[in-house]
Amino acid sequence: MPPPPHPFHHSNSNHFFFFFFCCLNPSSSSIMVVQSQLVFDHFAPIKSCKRTALFTGIPVIDLKDPEAKTHIVKACEDFGFFKVANHGVSDDLIGALEAQALKFFHLPQSEKEKAGPPDPFGYGSKRIGPNGDVGWIEYVLLNTNPQLISEKSFSIFRENPEIFRCLVEEYILAVKEMACEVLEVMAEGLRIEKSALSRLLKDERSDCCFRLNHYPPCPELEALSGRNLIGFGEHTDPQIISVLRSNNTTGLHICLRDGNWVSVPPDHTSFFINVGDSLQVMTNGRFKSVKHKVLADPIKSRFSMIYFGGPPLNEKIAPLPSLLEDGEQSLYREFTWWDYKNSAYKSRLADCRLGPFEIKNLTPLLT
Repeated sequence: MPPPPHPFHHSNSNHFFFFFFCCLNPSSSSIMVVQSQLVFDHFAPIKSCKRTALFTGIPVIDLKDPEAKTHIVKACEDFGFFKVANHGVSDDLIGALEAQALKFFHLPQSEKEKAGPPDPFGYGSKRIGPNGDVGWIEYVLLNTNPQLISEKSFSIFRENPEIFRCLVEEYILAVKEMACEVLEVMAEGLRIEKSALSRLLKDERSDCCFRLNHYPPCPELEALSGRNLIGFGEHTDPQIISVLRSNNTTGLHICLRDGNWVSVPPDHTSFFINVGDSLQVMTNGRFKSVKHKVLADPIKSRFSMIYFGGPPLNEKIAPLPSLLEDGEQSLYREFTWWDYKNSAYKSRLADCRLGPFEIKNLTPLLT
């Protein structure tokens, strides 16, 4: 059986073959320079950057640990990011959904594109949103509403749509339950009402979505420059919380508080939690939404699944009064999730999306 076609097959693929032929023939060095430029042109306007060292300091939270509430709060204050162990999500379920998703991503490009273009739900490749951001990525974005999942699954998985739909629904249910548990443990650590955060995800009107990302390997660029293509550019997530699971391929990078970027060691048995912009506002900046990006690996494909937990569209987002100290002023003006979502999706990935909602002129406190 022949290998599947490259996920982003391009009419200039003969340039890659010719480039490697020239590499094997040193006498053709002058030709190699010309072909190198053709390879770079193939990837334009996708940017690239150097890899960074793996960071071993990512906080690991065991949800069965009696001190988990304290550790979660500290992780959110220091990193806006942490890893969850003992999460209770079935390995068999994770593996089955991954297998179905990869089966789709290995289809010919023309078949996959029948499930697009994204509206924003559906299949997309390279283009991330409507504002000019691009990356070395293909993805499927689904609403977590069971009816909408069902409709989209028929166009994405024509052979066995029921299998895919059932797996997605079961996975979302399990991950949502785990996300709510994390938020309730977090609330305990913050000494606020246990359901203050989780109620927003449990609400039947909650605005959540589910994303399957596939980052194909990219050996051509590695051979030329030792750099990696950016699969998904730097950004923060606008929702309350994001729950990520990936295979064992590296690529995820987060920005530390000192501004340095580090590579997150992959762990296919655990989940990673991102603090989102909305949670940053609700804690009045005590928790910071983590800036992150993904680099494509030159040799191995990276696959990830992300659950984005958002509140109902009409929910008002503002610092929780129970978290404000006496005399502490709100750093953000109140807005609805609908307002912020619209604003965020009109911006570029790297924009400071919370900027327009910050209160610029705070009243000096009397001492």
